[in-house]
Amino acid sequence: MKNDFPAYGERRTPLPPQWQMPAEASYDPPRAGATATMAPAAATATGTATGVAPGVDTATRPTPQAYPGGQGTRARPAAGSHGRHKARKGHGKAAAADAKGKSRDAFFDNAKYLAIVLVAMGHSWEPLRDGSRTAAALYITVYAFHMPAFIIISGYFSRSFDMRKDRLQRLITGVAVPYILFEVAYTLFKRWADDDPHYPVSLTDPWYLTWFLLALFIWRLTTPLWKIVRWPLPLALSIAVLASISPDIGNDLDLQRTLQFLPFFVVGLCLKAEHFKLVRRKEARIAAVPVFLAALVFAYWAAPRMNAAWFYHRDAAQELAAPWWSGVVMTLAMFGCSLVLVACFFAWIPGRTMWCTALGAGTLYGYLLHGFVAKGSRFWDWYDAPWLHRPWGMVLLTLGAGALITVLCTPPVQRMFRWAMEPKMTWAFKKDPVGTARGRN
Repeated sequence: MKNDFPAYGERRTPLPPQWQMPAEASYDPPRAGATATMAPAAATATGTATGVAPGVDTATRPTPQAYPGGQGTRARPAAGSHGRHKARKGHGKAAAADAKGKSRDAFFDNAKYLAIVLVAMGHSWEPLRDGSRTAAALYITVYAFHMPAFIIISGYFSRSFDMRKDRLQRLITGVAVPYILFEVAYTLFKRWADDDPHYPVSLTDPWYLTWFLLALFIWRLTTPLWKIVRWPLPLALSIAVLASISPDIGNDLDLQRTLQFLPFFVVGLCLKAEHFKLVRRKEARIAAVPVFLAALVFAYWAAPRMNAAWFYHRDAAQELAAPWWSGVVMTLAMFGCSLVLVACFFAWIPGRTMWCTALGAGTLYGYLLHGFVAKGSRFWDWYDAPWLHRPWGMVLLTLGAGALITVLCTPPVQRMFRWAMEPKMTWAFKKDPVGTARGRN
């Protein structure tokens, strides 16, 4: 089906056109005493705990232990106790390493990894939609739930967020800084790869995948507000509905997408561990199969009849050449359908540690880095190759996208780009006077 609307993620007027797609985020560690099932999964935007984002790292850090005896000055070690002190120190490090490993829930790491694989595959299918109804149906089905799943996980691991100094610092270093760096990097890449030397850098108009980081920054800042309102989800849905019929919101900060995806973040804030256990029961897994099959059949029917831009949540109804009331209907209907598909997706996520579990901590890396290949494939006309539009070519392309995103989530790639994704930046923040005073005692 020919789509006359900008592709997902494209920048609209007044800036030159360009397309855009969703990232992952980081999460704050739970308070002491939180159980393993409540621990964040991995940093999509955060190995440092800031970004799902597609991801952010949901991994938690072990709770630092206080000096024996509580506050006050430390007692001078007794003579001959140096060796025992070193032994205890070594044992403490081992225990901390164990605690860090146990603090992760394999379910969320697996969910983030599989969701980011679907993101990459969806990007690879986008140029094939006009010539393949099957590709269009798969594209619509995946877009109905892959970003909502990421956003729900991001909300779930944002429940403990408040305006505490260390959490604000991680929000800056794990979400805001990567947003700025990759917004500039993507713009420079477009200038070079697309032979467009005058394409403007705009921190207020996210390009391609960076919208997710900016939206996550805004969502997390509003978390304390959602925790004090009596009916957070109806309020968030009302805001999304109003945004879908308000074309005057404009493109600044990609607010349309931020507001229309907001209910999924609030759902995550409202969820508890038992809700995830509920959808992982055997009955839920069995029910998920016919639901997904029905979704694929409907998507195949809808592909030539429906504008896929509805799934981007980037435009008001009037901007999609639809009557204003359709924005209300589509927002509520798509929210319900997306929740059902997300639940079905979670139902089939393994809860045990697997070969791909460790990759869940690097989904933000894969999310942001694969965008250069995804956009480069369009700039350099890779899709002009006829074999890519044959069935076996589409299969190879899908497998290649999955392999690429898997490599980009691996620990070596994380170490290589940690300076951009999870900078420590201790030099940029004032020292905590209370912590400094305790350190001198």
